[in-house]
Amino acid sequence: MSTAFDVLKKPLITEKTAYQSSKLNQFSFEVPLDVTRTQVKEAVETAFEVTVLKVNIINVAPKVSRRGRNRRMAIRKSAYKKAIVTLSPEDRIPIFEGVE
Repeated sequence: MSTAFDVLKKPLITEKTAYQSSKLNQFSFEVPLDVTRTQVKEAVETAFEVTVLKVNIINVAPKVSRRGRNRRMAIRKSAYKKAIVTLSPEDRIPIFEGVE
């Protein structure tokens, strides 16, 4: 990956990630499938100028749905990788501030 913004595709903003960002100081991002923990750590530290304590990575499986008259399986949503980044207690990421 060339830059930090190639590693971090988009932030994941849901009710669960809003709780994690406000109470646990954890922030979630969608990342490409070939990214490692160290690449995510370096990308977050350079993009937002914060100190990363821990990175957890989860492979999210594709969602499958039945479609058509003969009930063949069709993939509705592709797989992606989710990175949950734990920051030091004094650091914040500003894109998550309006969610809390």
